[in-house]
Amino acid sequence: MSENTPPLSPSEDAPEQNIEPNRVSQEPMGPPRVVKRKNQTRGQLSGVQVMFAAILAIGMVLGISLSSRVASSQSLREFYDGVETEIAQFRVEQARLIDERNFAQSEAFVEQWARGEGKMVRPGEILVVPEVAGGESPVVADNSQPNPFSFADVETTLPEPEPWELWWSLFFDGAPPSF
Repeated sequence: MSENTPPLSPSEDAPEQNIEPNRVSQEPMGPPRVVKRKNQTRGQLSGVQVMFAAILAIGMVLGISLSSRVASSQSLREFYDGVETEIAQFRVEQARLIDERNFAQSEAFVEQWARGEGKMVRPGEILVVPEVAGGESPVVADNSQPNPFSFADVETTLPEPEPWELWWSLFFDGAPPSF
């Protein structure tokens, strides 16, 4: 045998030569066989399996987080739509109030008030005020005559309650009895 060629079997040169793992041994007595590694057992997880499990766990956490965010965004969307509707209603009311304010500042409003509630007339016009009581005829006022209406004092403030009435309402949460 030459020095460059390796021995064909372990029994030729060295009877106790180690066989490399996962190599096919060529023994003269039988068919070739695969020798398994001794450090690998069936119950252990490989690195690829651990990475796959980690990626799967992270994916599940992200999926659950996304689902909860979508659910919370739906309630926020409903709240947002409600607020937008309310804002639109307030803008319509604001436009109506601005128009009313502009009309109240105009000469047309002053004339309308003066003729309706103020009971005023222009020179040359006659004021007719119908009376509801009995069968009397309406009062006709002329511009040249003084105003026939007399004004009476009207009390606009509420009377002050007695001190015992205040204490009664504080203790009994109701109006005091009237004697």
